Amino acid sequence: QVQLVESGGGLVQAGGSLRLSCAASGKISSIPTMGWYRQAPGKQRELAASFTSTGNANYADSVQGRFTITRDYAKNTVYLQMNGLKPEDTAVYYCRVGIFGVVYWGQGTQVTVSS
Repeated sequence: QVQLVESGGGLVQAGGSLRLSCAASGKISSIPTMGWYRQAPGKQRELAASFTSTGNANYADSVQGRFTITRDYAKNTVYLQMNGLKPEDTAVYYCRVGIFGVVYWGQGTQVTVSS
C-alpha cells in the first residue's frame, strides 16, 4: 500500500558528508510522520532524526548539530543531510513513515564512514 524508496548511502571518509532521501508513494491519505533510524552492527536500531506529529525536528544527541532532517510535503519525501560524519555513524539507515498509526520501513541504505 505504501512504498518507500531510499537512496544516498555510500562510503565516505571521516569528516565527509552524505545526503539520504526517502520517497513515500502509494495510499497516503494524510500527512505522514517521517524520520530516519539507524542500526549499527551488533546494536539495536535507534533514532537518528525525525519529525514529530507537530512538524518539529527531533535529533539523537549523537547527531545533533551535524545532521539536518528536512522534508518536501508535496513529494512525501524526507531527507537527511549528514555532515561531519564519524566512523561511529557507520550503520544501515532506515526510513520510517507513519500513517494513521501504521508504520512502514524502508529497505535500508548502508552508510560507511572510514577513519
